Amino acid sequence: MTDYHHQGVEAALRLLRMPGALQAYASCLREAEAQHQGYAAFLEALLLQEVDSRRQHQVAHHRRDAHFPLHKTLDAFDFSLRPSVNRLAVLQLATGDWVRAQENCLILGNSGTGKTHLALALGLAAVDAGVRVRFTTALTLSEDLLNAQADHHLLARLKWWRRYALVIVDELGYLPLTHDAAQMLFQFFADRYEQGSILLTSNLEFGRWGEVFGDPTMTTALLDRLTHHAHLLSLTGDSYRFREAHARHTAPRGAGRAPEEVPS
Repeated sequence: MTDYHHQGVEAALRLLRMPGALQAYASCLREAEAQHQGYAAFLEALLLQEVDSRRQHQVAHHRRDAHFPLHKTLDAFDFSLRPSVNRLAVLQLATGDWVRAQENCLILGNSGTGKTHLALALGLAAVDAGVRVRFTTALTLSEDLLNAQADHHLLARLKWWRRYALVIVDELGYLPLTHDAAQMLFQFFADRYEQGSILLTSNLEFGRWGEVFGDPTMTTALLDRLTHHAHLLSLTGDSYRFREAHARHTAPRGAGRAPEEVPS
């Protein structure tokens, strides 16, 4: 193939907006020539490079769009400190199959036991599995919906949230909600029922959710929707932050120690 033909191929790849194939063109061509491959094998290798490049760019874009506050992975989660959590069950959740089935995941536990870490790690795994994810807190979500309602755009905003296959709602129960804010969250969860997945973390057991929502009837209806087709993870044990603080106070003076990551 002449330089003229090479330039023509590269120009066509630019015109077709195939940067992955363009970048891999020279190396794929050298490999095809070295292994005496036919045109079909060369073309297949080139197109697979473009497919892989587009997937990587999509994952990178979806990671940014998810608005994860921290980068947390399952590899960094110490399951030995949380024996109440079934590691195999969590690894199964990491495949993202539950999101594609439009199921929910509820993570309950005291403050500092790693709920947010698990939520972020599962969210990241879902993004890498091709799922579109958005992270928020219960308070931020309720404020977002209240603002939309005040601007008479609530239905449009709920539709905007539905473009995410998985919404992670962190810290339900840490701060009290107004009656209007509680109603907004109820409407949000009801709107996603069997239409999209929710991963929710809370420091309150189900029997105390009435303290957040105020209305027993609404709380019962909410739990009915959230727990239907849901996976439940319960985290028990001491707070990571408490354990780290205790270790600092009991360590010999001047003893060096590597800082630990502190889950929520």
